[in-house]
Amino acid sequence: MLKTSGADTEGAAERRAISADLIAVLVAAPNGNPVVLTVKDGTTLPSGPFALGHRSLQSGLRDWVEQQTGHPLGYIEQLYTFADRDRSMEEAARRVISISYLGLTREEPSHRTPPGSWRNWYEFFPWEDHRAGAPAIIDDIIVPRLCQWADEQQDKRQNRLRRAASAFGFDDRHWNEELVLQRYELLFEAGMVEEAVRAKAGTGSSAVPGRTMTGDHRRILATGIGRLRTKIKYRPVVFELMPPAFTLLQLQRAVEALAGVTVHKQNFRRLIEQQDLVEETGEMSADTGGRPAKLFRFRHAVLDERQVAGTK
Repeated sequence: MLKTSGADTEGAAERRAISADLIAVLVAAPNGNPVVLTVKDGTTLPSGPFALGHRSLQSGLRDWVEQQTGHPLGYIEQLYTFADRDRSMEEAARRVISISYLGLTREEPSHRTPPGSWRNWYEFFPWEDHRAGAPAIIDDIIVPRLCQWADEQQDKRQNRLRRAASAFGFDDRHWNEELVLQRYELLFEAGMVEEAVRAKAGTGSSAVPGRTMTGDHRRILATGIGRLRTKIKYRPVVFELMPPAFTLLQLQRAVEALAGVTVHKQNFRRLIEQQDLVEETGEMSADTGGRPAKLFRFRHAVLDERQVAGTK
C-alpha cells in the first residue's frame, strides 16, 4: 500500500488551495470620456476562474467578460499577475492568483443596465484628472493628510514626505501622470482609501473620496490606467479606441482623457503629421459645433513601415 507522509498531504492541500482568476480591464473613450467596463454596480471588474474547459487564458477571459457583460472582447494584452498572499481583503481558504488583461475597444459603449456597466475611471481616482488643473482634492485633503501620516513616525518622516511629494507633485515636484498605481498604493499604505479602512476595521480612519471596489480590483484598475498612460507615449494604441473616421480634435481629446492632462494643440498635430499616423478620408464632419472639420483615419501601414512614436 502506498503511504503518504504528512508533508505530502500538506503539499497536496496547498496545491488544491491555489486557483487562478482572470480579470479584464476593458477601456473605451467615447466623446473624450475614459470609461472602464464593470459589473456588480461598478464595484468589480469582469472576472472569473480559469477552468479546465478553457482552451487558453485569453479564451477563458473572453468567455467570462461576454457572459457577465454581453460585451465581446477585441484587442487585449496581458497586464500583470497578482499573487500576493494578502492581496484579498477577505479571509479565504484558498490562495488566489489573478492574471489581469488590458483591453481596448473602439465600439460605442451602450451604458446598458447591470450586470455590465461602463464607469468613468475618474470616479475611482478623482485625483487623477488634471485636464482642468490640479483637482482641489489634492491640496485640500490628500496633501495635508499625507503630511499628517508622515508625522506619525519621525524616523520615517522624511522618506514618507519624499514619496508623497514625488507621487502627488508638491514641494516643487512635477506631476507624473504615469504614477497611478504608486499614488493609489501610497494612499492605501496611509490608510486613506476605503479598501484600507475595511482592512483596518475599528481604527477610526476615514477614506478620501473615490468609488471603492471589491478586494484589490481598484489596484488592478490603477495598474491598467498607468500602463495605458505610459503606452500611448510610444505606441499608437490610442487608435484602438477611435472610430474608423475622426477629427484631429477628437483624437486630441481622447489622448487627453486617457492621460488626464491637456496637450498643446499645435505640437500635438505637428507630431501626428510628422509620424504619418493618419491620412485624410476626403470627407468632412459637420458635428463640430462650428466650421466643418476634416475627417482622418489611422494609417495601418505605418505599423509595417517602421517603429512609430505614440503621442509624447
